[in-house]
Amino acid sequence: MISAQDLIEKILSRSTTDDCIVVVKDKTQANLRWASSTLTTNGVIQERNVTVIAFIAMDGSMASGGVSRTNVSESDIDALLSEASAAAKAAGAAEDFAPLAKDVAFGNWSAPHNPTGPDVFTKFAPELGEMMRRSQSDAIELFGYAEHTHETIWVGSKGGMRLRHDSPVGRVEMTGKSHGRSRSTWDGIETHDFKNVSVEQIDKNIRQRLAWQEKKVDLPAGKYDTILPSGSVADLYVYMMWVAGGRDAFEGQSVFSKKGGGTRVGEKLANVGLQLFSDPSNSTLPGSPFVSASASSPFTSVFDNGQKSSRVDWIKDGVLQSLVQTRASAKLTSLPYTPIGDNLIMSVDGATGSLEDLVKKVDNGLLLTTLWYIRMVDPNSLLLTGLTRDGVYYVKNGEVQGATNNFRWNDSPVNALSRIAHAGSSVWTQPREWAGDVTSMQIPPLVIRDFNMSTVSPGN
Repeated sequence: MISAQDLIEKILSRSTTDDCIVVVKDKTQANLRWASSTLTTNGVIQERNVTVIAFIAMDGSMASGGVSRTNVSESDIDALLSEASAAAKAAGAAEDFAPLAKDVAFGNWSAPHNPTGPDVFTKFAPELGEMMRRSQSDAIELFGYAEHTHETIWVGSKGGMRLRHDSPVGRVEMTGKSHGRSRSTWDGIETHDFKNVSVEQIDKNIRQRLAWQEKKVDLPAGKYDTILPSGSVADLYVYMMWVAGGRDAFEGQSVFSKKGGGTRVGEKLANVGLQLFSDPSNSTLPGSPFVSASASSPFTSVFDNGQKSSRVDWIKDGVLQSLVQTRASAKLTSLPYTPIGDNLIMSVDGATGSLEDLVKKVDNGLLLTTLWYIRMVDPNSLLLTGLTRDGVYYVKNGEVQGATNNFRWNDSPVNALSRIAHAGSSVWTQPREWAGDVTSMQIPPLVIRDFNMSTVSPGN
């Protein structure tokens, strides 16, 4: 197969539009899957995605049009360029126009993609096998998968962009069931290379939660002080970032719109010293040092390809500091250009300790495992709804008393910022609802006062 770099150069050399950007993503993925404590499948997947974006000058502005394909060969180049050019002409002058970057370089352009493979599981696989053997002897059934993905992105342009970034990331999702599948719980971890994954800790977590389910305490719907693990907190605040577009807020279409016009930037949202930011130079969760976009949206623009990424404070000291901006929306809103980053990091000043430490601080409340089926109810307040899943536990006097029923919940992550009772240390976590779509989140577990469990859910 032709190398990504050679393919980009050949496409650019045959482009006849005023400018052209080519984005190539090479991805390899190794995976293990198991059910009923037995390995079912394993393998390696390799794929390539190619996007060609044509730019045509129009009366002091530009039009853009893009085409994306998989498995592109040299014989496809002319057709791709023709389709992209036709799409640009049909689109007309772009609302998100901004001058394209020229002569920008990041990363080792010439190096090949470094594929992942089954060797990444050298330490993990034997430990998983031992956990399965123990589970079978104790009548626990394990279901789940482990996967490791390495994606390399190249961005090249006629104007001299030569950009490259690599993103290796892995994850484990494990569901444990016992007592004829009447009890169920879950654990999930993200990693760069599986060297830091503790199967022993996953096993311990699952067994502890299944043991808590030995006692059942039925509770009614209502508002509870609720302990949310870092993964559940991540699920909520990913959703918040997905509606944090600067233009939408400026035009009165989001929870971040200010009554009377404008945005809520500068408004205090949290009752604690909370920080929420993205930073490509983070040592644990590094991100791309440049912006890459295969298509324009409220959150990114093809015209912003090659712009430098740097730290953005979304919330600083509890105050809304920034919204997601393209250069075009930043000009419209008169706010700084703050592109969305590859990671999201939350911390609370002075917060320490683990999820277990937070349990000790709650006199009467709930401990969740995960949230799922999260949907929006009201965009003006960002009221979300969803269900609890795989274990809700009743906490009294700082101790888990047993499992309770699942709930449908209704609450707003923005409003919840003003009801933080306690917080733990920030940890690299996996949002279960958005697992696979979202990585690189470092989030603390939180205790939210009066989290609204609106109805009892009969599901397990």
